[in-house]
Amino acid sequence: MIKYLAKKFFGRQEKTSGTAVIHDILKYIDEHDLYPDLRVFSSAIEPVSIIDGKEMLMFASNNYLGLANHPKVKQAAVDAINKYGVGATGARVVTGNIDVNIEVEHALAKFKGGEAAIVYPTGFAANLGTISAVMNPLKVNVSAFLGRKGVILSDELNHASIVDGIRISGQEKHIFKHNDLDHLELLLKKFKNRRKLIVVDAVFSMDGDIAPLDKISILAKKYNAMTMIDEAHSVGVLGKNGGGAMEHFNLKTPEDITIVMGTLSKAIGCMGGYVVGSKELVKYLKVAGRSYLFSTGIAPAISSAVIASLEVIKKDNERRTRLWNNISYFKRGFNDMGLKMPNGESAIIPVLIGGDEMAIKISRELYKRNIYAPNVRWPVVPRGESRIRFTITSEHTKEQIDVLHTIFKDVAILCGLIK
Repeated sequence: MIKYLAKKFFGRQEKTSGTAVIHDILKYIDEHDLYPDLRVFSSAIEPVSIIDGKEMLMFASNNYLGLANHPKVKQAAVDAINKYGVGATGARVVTGNIDVNIEVEHALAKFKGGEAAIVYPTGFAANLGTISAVMNPLKVNVSAFLGRKGVILSDELNHASIVDGIRISGQEKHIFKHNDLDHLELLLKKFKNRRKLIVVDAVFSMDGDIAPLDKISILAKKYNAMTMIDEAHSVGVLGKNGGGAMEHFNLKTPEDITIVMGTLSKAIGCMGGYVVGSKELVKYLKVAGRSYLFSTGIAPAISSAVIASLEVIKKDNERRTRLWNNISYFKRGFNDMGLKMPNGESAIIPVLIGGDEMAIKISRELYKRNIYAPNVRWPVVPRGESRIRFTITSEHTKEQIDVLHTIFKDVAILCGLIK
């Protein structure tokens, strides 16, 4: 959206001050109802939350396994605060390399089956720092200065952090059609003699579908390309033991996937991002990844909480069973209404609406009836593909999902979505 609006307003010929342009952009956003409805929570974000001062059913949290509020995870954070204080106090290469921040990297590498891990303050920072460092490497010899730019092959529905990481890398990029292996192979053939990185979301955040990582890995090996996946929405959800898409497809790093990135803020229930890979890759990222080098280390309380959360994920398969039972039950109710949903295989379940105006109206009518389920519209998704994006957790009850089904059907009839 910002890129489109900047071109629209900054591209004008007349001289306009910077603040005037910002005013014009905000005016345009307000006139076209593009500004999101920002709600205020005054409770823990759980299936029943206090939002704008009233009790509501919450269907928009990425806390897929309920671990953000798990007693063991919270206690681990409290104990770490008592021991270390609140913050890491500086960039890890200078002042912030606390022992528990090293321990969480060992725990993540073990959990993901990799040789080593590096933790970033956010998932966004992980993608920015990793893609740019790997594809625009430090220049230490003449051949590095004279070599051709690398090529990055990116799925058209990749997350914004991947898109921005590619942009700041300054390398040549090519977008392949969503999960289209034939298109990807055409590009791999075209650039067979170039240094290449294929990057995809493991689970796509707006449609909830899974990338065919097993087949992508085979193509990458065939054409000598590196691979990078973003497991933000798959860890804890996919795989027999919650190991994510890598476990789901029985893949290993770095043998099958070169770079495995993920977040600590979804099923793990904390905050931050990480990359798992070979020892050499991680060692390199710690001296070349600018979003790691120039950011304060994550709070020790977060590292301690993540370690506790990983232990719960490994031992408590019942949570994942409840989650998948809830996903199936949720989908069945919406299918019975005849509503259109993408063929996703995750805890992200969008109900496709179509026009922006209809999606906004439905979301706001749900809110009036104490259901929190945000609409997602252009520019986050293409025009004409607006949706209500639901996320399901292990902590929802069938009774709560029944309430949602009943209210959504009433609102859909009221808004003319269904008869």
